[in-house]
Amino acid sequence: MGRAPAPEESTILQFRHLLEKHDLGGAMLQTVNEYLESRGIRISRGTIVEATIMHAPSSTKNRSGERDPEMHQTRKGKQWHFGLKAHIGVDSKQGHVHSVCRSAASVADKHMLPDLLHGEERQVWGDGAYQGPGEAIRQAAPQAQDMTSRRVHYKNFVDELQKAKNRVKARVRAKVEHPFRILKRIFGFENVRYRGLKKNPQRLCACFALVNLYLHRKRLAVA
Repeated sequence: MGRAPAPEESTILQFRHLLEKHDLGGAMLQTVNEYLESRGIRISRGTIVEATIMHAPSSTKNRSGERDPEMHQTRKGKQWHFGLKAHIGVDSKQGHVHSVCRSAASVADKHMLPDLLHGEERQVWGDGAYQGPGEAIRQAAPQAQDMTSRRVHYKNFVDELQKAKNRVKARVRAKVEHPFRILKRIFGFENVRYRGLKKNPQRLCACFALVNLYLHRKRLAVA
């Protein structure tokens, strides 16, 4: 017989079950953002999209004898990573997260872009991984201008004008790195805890709700 869970473990399991059953992670993120809005920290008409890899155990030393079948590997630079991608939509003015979704690590960033827009955008910002999503942006946010970075390197030349435009866009996109830095470096959430793609999104949404509060902690303290 297996070991009976400790009271603390039982409480955690019950909480996880409630998160999954009632989609409470998404509700927590929405509630936090409504609270921020009540304090004057409102979502604007610009969204920055970005994704980061969350590592999953690649070992096969488990009960099933195989890696998590819903996770996949992808190459970034010269390294291979196994896990999922956390995709976020961040307000371009305030810098906090308003949309979260996930995919296997092998899914291209641009495929998740429509799920990260709230529909009222006037501008959508993204790095080179989001090249060519113009039609998807128009469908999800009809009034939005596509501010994603463009290709600059061609076979026989480098487009210096577009390269300069990309640098200007990068200054706005820099805000999207702050939520990921807080999530990974301050909260220590670099690896997924649960198997499969279904359970982890609830934890991601709940964590990004806390990230938003942490991000604006100084403004909230004096509000």
